[in-house]
Amino acid sequence: MSEVKSKKRPIEIIKLSDMEIPINEDLLKILRKYVLTQMTLEELARELGLGSWEKAYEFVKSVPAWLIWTPFTMWEITE
Repeated sequence: MSEVKSKKRPIEIIKLSDMEIPINEDLLKILRKYVLTQMTLEELARELGLGSWEKAYEFVKSVPAWLIWTPFTMWEITE
């Protein structure tokens, strides 16, 4: 199991069937890239270190949309 790691505290943790993925600044950048470009689920799975596009799909379904669109600087202010 591989995860995207950052020195900052995660703002939320998404639970998939067999793993927990912390949402941090680096992961939000990857998710925004996925949303704003034509990145495929296979590419997203590779970037996140997930095993397959199915896990990437489950992950995307689990992430609240407002997390993707809220600037990370707002999280730094509220901590």
